[in-house]
Amino acid sequence: MSKRPNFLIFMSDHMNADVVNGNSCYMPNAKKLAKEGILFKNAYCPTAHCCPSRATFFTGVYPSKHGIYNNVLTPTAIHSKLNSGVITFSELLKLAGYRLIFTGKWHVSAEENPVDRGWEELMVTCKKTDFCGNSIIDWRNDANTKDSDDSRQRGQILRPGWGDYQLYKTLPTDDCIEKYDYKVVDSAIQIIPELARDTKPWCLYVGVNGPHDPYVVPEQFVKLYDSKQVKLPHNFIDNLEDKPRIYQRLRQERFGQLTEDEVREAIAHYWAYCSMEDALFGEILKKLEETGQMDNTVIVFLSDHGDYCGAHGLFTKGVPSFREAYNIPCIIRYPKGINNPGCEVNEFVSLADFTPTFLELADVSVPDNLTGRSIVPFLKGEVPKNCPDAFYSQFNGVELYYTQRIVATKDFKYVFNGFDFDELYDLKNDPHELVNLSQNKNYEEAKHNLVRKMWKFAMQENDEIIFNQYITVGLAPWGPADVI
Repeated sequence: MSKRPNFLIFMSDHMNADVVNGNSCYMPNAKKLAKEGILFKNAYCPTAHCCPSRATFFTGVYPSKHGIYNNVLTPTAIHSKLNSGVITFSELLKLAGYRLIFTGKWHVSAEENPVDRGWEELMVTCKKTDFCGNSIIDWRNDANTKDSDDSRQRGQILRPGWGDYQLYKTLPTDDCIEKYDYKVVDSAIQIIPELARDTKPWCLYVGVNGPHDPYVVPEQFVKLYDSKQVKLPHNFIDNLEDKPRIYQRLRQERFGQLTEDEVREAIAHYWAYCSMEDALFGEILKKLEETGQMDNTVIVFLSDHGDYCGAHGLFTKGVPSFREAYNIPCIIRYPKGINNPGCEVNEFVSLADFTPTFLELADVSVPDNLTGRSIVPFLKGEVPKNCPDAFYSQFNGVELYYTQRIVATKDFKYVFNGFDFDELYDLKNDPHELVNLSQNKNYEEAKHNLVRKMWKFAMQENDEIIFNQYITVGLAPWGPADVI
């Protein structure tokens, strides 16, 4: 067996940090992993959207450097492939002698698949040929999408002319074997004995689709929860009147159709979906244990981004800047490399930090132009040098374009909105982000300091999008010259 560690990466889609940081969601395998490893409570993604976040994970740089800004598999993609010269950690691991196995969700490029970046492919979803979304031609040819008849079913959101949307649903348990995630995980389980016999160190990436909306979950997991006992999020009372109008519109026109009981049911189904993914993760761990590979494997459990899950009356992800869409679960287990198993880290880490971390653990030279920093010192009980004191986002919209940047420290959070008024939250006194203080003169200094941090990070990352000084777009309250 190689002295260099193996890597098992289990990445979900839409899972927010609360399901592992709190106690409401049944996640026994993830919780056990945290007790044997390290739980990073302040882990964040760079954008609340699959493709740019996943590209950051694989490259160690932010969207302004890797070039993926939104969904690459729709006609509205800003860029459809990684920028020229951008390298992924998988390529560097392969050059160092690792065997790389990929199964599950890719969603990084519309012009490349994992195999083009050094991976052996088992069952790849959201690959370069899997275009989604609807073009004008699609709508003209689609006879199945009908206007709503205004008879709303439970858990349904009416959308005249778009097709109504079922946010959550319970499936018969026997139907679960037809879900992609079961097949993806089974393909990983089948390859593990072969990897155990291989003389090469290996990296196995398992990308499940859940708990991505809609929350369609087998009955056995839904039964874990009594929706009547589900508490509404503390910030569910937020009427959003002091926040951007698009936030209000999302709640009023879409998620506001749900009754409070339906919101509880939706939350319960989301948790049930997370519990299903946890159970599948447990099957992979069981096979690792059976093949004697647990001790020499760095196991990483995380997600590409979160889900509002009822916070502020919203679900899924998108332009609202709230924590629940950005704060992701993050657990690392590595018996040979963690000095204090069971500890929690409250410093900021991001998806950009994993490329340098994997490379350092594999004893591979780390490129010096990365956004991320290795978090290996945390495994040793140390705080990395130049540990960031803030989290930064680079959100440029989903299929509709919205220019937005977040700077959040432990005390305050500033949101620059290029499409509406900005946001400022006092996180010490208002952790649920209920009161927007952006126009409050008493917080002018705090706001100004965060804007300065935004510009410094933007210059570091060549974030050209927000530097245009034209009168109708140079809308940040203080411009970049304030820090140059």
